Amino acid sequence: QVHLEESGGGLGQTGDSLTLSCAASGLASGRTFSSYDMGWFRQAPGKEREFVAAISRSGGRTYYADAVKGRFTISRDNARNTTYLYMDSLKPEETAVYCCAAKAGVAPYSVNWYLGRYDSWGQGTQVTVSS
Repeated sequence: QVHLEESGGGLGQTGDSLTLSCAASGLASGRTFSSYDMGWFRQAPGKEREFVAAISRSGGRTYYADAVKGRFTISRDNARNTTYLYMDSLKPEETAVYCCAAKAGVAPYSVNWYLGRYDSWGQGTQVTVSS
């Protein structure tokens, strides 16, 4: 596992943009951040955790939930051990705790690579979008 810590959450209004960061640390000797696929998830009040986006080890593959396609962008900077989620045109219903997660990347990638088991999770950062 790898230690993950999110930052960048806060309060915004409908239509605002916000960027979340997820910094990885505690990597085992011989491992690099590029060993992991990264994902973002969110959990709104009273609802189950929802997949948002994923990015492959090198950043060559991305996948987005239909609800955020065209508005959110996932990226990573492996030199800085950090993954980002840029959120544009935010909606009130997207108020949630946003968490990043990591899983070991496996090549070749299957069609459902983004649905693999994530075994490292950050504590989450609150995003609140007002009407």
